[in-house]
Amino acid sequence: MIVSIGLVQLALCDDSDLNFAKALDRIRQAAERGAQIVCLPELFRNLYFCQSENHDRFALAETLPGPTTDRLSEVAARMGVVLIAPLFERRAPGIFHNSAAVIDADGRFLGLYRKMHIPEDPLYHEKFYFAPGDLGFRVWETRFGKVAVLICWDQWYPEAARAAALGGAQVLFYPTAIGWHPSEKTQFGETQHSSWETIQRSHAIANGVFVAAVNRTGHEGARPGGLEFWGASFAAAPDGRVLARASHDREETLVVPCDLDQIEASRTHWPFLRDRRIDAYQDLLKRFSS
Repeated sequence: MIVSIGLVQLALCDDSDLNFAKALDRIRQAAERGAQIVCLPELFRNLYFCQSENHDRFALAETLPGPTTDRLSEVAARMGVVLIAPLFERRAPGIFHNSAAVIDADGRFLGLYRKMHIPEDPLYHEKFYFAPGDLGFRVWETRFGKVAVLICWDQWYPEAARAAALGGAQVLFYPTAIGWHPSEKTQFGETQHSSWETIQRSHAIANGVFVAAVNRTGHEGARPGGLEFWGASFAAAPDGRVLARASHDREETLVVPCDLDQIEASRTHWPFLRDRRIDAYQDLLKRFSS
């Protein structure tokens, strides 16, 4: 069974409505090119506001489901596509999440994934804004296959990918906002990007699933600082091959056919799930075993 996935790589601005209009146009383009499941980048309606701690930014959050997901549901039903829409969720006064809505191809709101791993790094002050996710690693059965969503920092954790794969996911989607600190790019940029792609390709191999990483691109923040989002959205097959990769510095929409029968072939030839020692992994539930 071949399913075509759409990866929408965007450069975003400080106008939420313009960002939304652009995303809707790119969804339409992807659907017209045959995409059946379309994923947008992390927090796609806004600039990446976590570069600083600013209480005013909480006003950007929205209730989910809400007006944005209602509009996306209309689009999904009209175009017959599954949509993955990462949004800033206002759950209750003082409780906010970095979330993603999953909408089926008939427009049904299937549910939310809330980012589980919340980073705190220079220009990535996410702990100020987001409570850790509490819905677990969810898998949705959509019209076009079983999908899981993991968001950005989640992509570094093999436990998250494994949990989603054990839940039956055929494609792991990683909507992302990751980039270079311009002052570090010359020295560390190539290694940082290589590490990011390598860890996600390893999730595909270790779990026998397809992986799709959907990043933003462009410079955000005051120059010469800020962040240069490195784009390079990509999709990988269960054997780790990169099926398609976007550029570092341009908006692009990738439409990638994925033969889901490769999952069976991969898992029978490389039976990692069969040979897991589930009787011997107790220490994984500890912070550190020493």
